[in-house]
Amino acid sequence: MSDERIVIVGASLAGAKAAEALREEGHAGPVTLVGAETEAPYERPPLSKDYLRGESEREKARVHPDGFYREHDIDLRLGSEVTALDIDARTVTLEGGERLGWDRLLLTLGAEPRRLGLPGADLDGILYLRTMADSDALRARFEAGGRLVVVGAGWIGCEAAASARQRGMEVTLLERLDQPLQGVMGPEIGRVFGDLHRENGVEVLTGTGVEAFEGDGRVERVHLAGGRTIDCDAALVGVGVAPRTGPAEAAGLDVDEGILVDARLRASAPGVFAAGDCANAEHPFYGRRVRVEHWANALNQGAHAGRVMAGRDEPYERIPYFFSDQFDLGMEYSGLADPSAPVVFRGDRQGREFVAFWLDGEGRVAAGMNVNVWDVNDQVQELIRSRAVVDPTALADPDVPLERLARGG
Repeated sequence: MSDERIVIVGASLAGAKAAEALREEGHAGPVTLVGAETEAPYERPPLSKDYLRGESEREKARVHPDGFYREHDIDLRLGSEVTALDIDARTVTLEGGERLGWDRLLLTLGAEPRRLGLPGADLDGILYLRTMADSDALRARFEAGGRLVVVGAGWIGCEAAASARQRGMEVTLLERLDQPLQGVMGPEIGRVFGDLHRENGVEVLTGTGVEAFEGDGRVERVHLAGGRTIDCDAALVGVGVAPRTGPAEAAGLDVDEGILVDARLRASAPGVFAAGDCANAEHPFYGRRVRVEHWANALNQGAHAGRVMAGRDEPYERIPYFFSDQFDLGMEYSGLADPSAPVVFRGDRQGREFVAFWLDGEGRVAAGMNVNVWDVNDQVQELIRSRAVVDPTALADPDVPLERLARGG
């Protein structure tokens, strides 16, 4: 197995960590990492935060330092679009016709922003944020100043809106639901983030949608449902992403809201694996499929796929985790919860220093989020894994250790 040819399609965080893990596990065979972008593999969180604001250098976002791939005999192919996968012949075809043979194939295809099919959606100045080039284009708009309209108050929209405001732009944040982040956090937590943005000078408009973008060659106005128009110098659309599954589906792999893989990240064809944003994986803890689009999943699941391809026989069962920084609010979230589930708060909710817990129908903690409270994430994850039924009053009491609740106390 150590001499097998391994091809990784997607020079992403997940792909780069898989290549690293293969070498750490002693895989001696050829490893080829193929990416459509011309940038060396990088991490995406800085693209809506410090890199976007010009506070960190390009190199800081990279997964590995210069020279890593050469030193570890990893054939990094950048600017190489994959046009076809042939599962039977075990080949990957690149744009231009070159074919790469493989014994094991890992797909870390990532995801792509959902596009708005509205009138005027092709005007100059309507931006999306997924790649480093996208971040560069948005940062250039920051430098030009003026008003930015952000369509969609999810994580990307909220983080980018905060960064734009911190760089001095006038910002309007639009959300079709009643609160920012309501679709993933529920209304109570959404209100926390809405208040945060308003206090920092962002105009937050909720319960409204966009009907059209208007302008003469470039976007100048956003036309809202109900008739209001907002003048702007640029518009950022952040209405979610879709997993990139086209090549996998065309090759005959099983696909349903992502590439279907088992708990060991094996796809429906022998020798094929998937990890990161594009993978819809069986999760032993939850007993169902889970697809996670966040940084930690790409980081850890990609490395896990590399270890499995190198010969380890272990399921991937990490509890989902992500983080966000907006203005002076930093948070960590662990678990999976229905956003409509009841929430218990521990700490100072008004002062934005608290831990929030989402309870399932049995009274167990399904997810927890610490806001400007640190060094508690391990305890939150332990509480989730314990499946302990908790007393909401004790859960809300800062004097009751979370470790005791995890033991059923």
